[in-house]
Amino acid sequence: MMHKIQCECGSLLGHIDGKGITSRVICYCSDCQAFAKYLGKSDNILDAHGGTDIVQLAQPRLHITQGLEHLALLRLSHKGLLRWYASCCNTPIGNTLSNPKVSFIGLVHSCLDKTWLETDFGRDVAKVNTESATGEPKPKTSGLFGNVMRFFGIALSTLISGKYKHSELFTKDGAPIVTPTILTDEQLGQLKKQK
Repeated sequence: MMHKIQCECGSLLGHIDGKGITSRVICYCSDCQAFAKYLGKSDNILDAHGGTDIVQLAQPRLHITQGLEHLALLRLSHKGLLRWYASCCNTPIGNTLSNPKVSFIGLVHSCLDKTWLETDFGRDVAKVNTESATGEPKPKTSGLFGNVMRFFGIALSTLISGKYKHSELFTKDGAPIVTPTILTDEQLGQLKKQK
């Protein structure tokens, strides 16, 4: 399988290759909602209840082939996830932890080819952090246990094999290849207040 990824304007291109564990999840957390608002892309990213469709897989399977200079990075707080996006058109790419040894990435659906989303990554979609969902009735949490198990499968397989060292998002020293913008508490609070 080689699934194409690209930003909205086509300046950043890449693909996912190889086989491996994947997991699909819709995350309704207020941080994912704030990320979409920061990018000014809520309508393109969030569903009717504020959820973000995410495909989780091992970082070494992700390859940026064009436009690496457009890759930007946001942290909603000093300890928050690393949220990668294309600065050319503010398309979200994905979320990672700051520890490169936990080598997974949650790719946001808007950089993926939706034609092949279900074929390549399955129809079983977990729903998590539903307490932060918007609107009524709120979606119900589902698939959490399976999602957690697949996450550990992804993280452990790359750690044990040493493949985590082949992520294109981190240097050999374990630092992200892009310096992140870190929001203040006030900036994050303002984003979360936005409708």
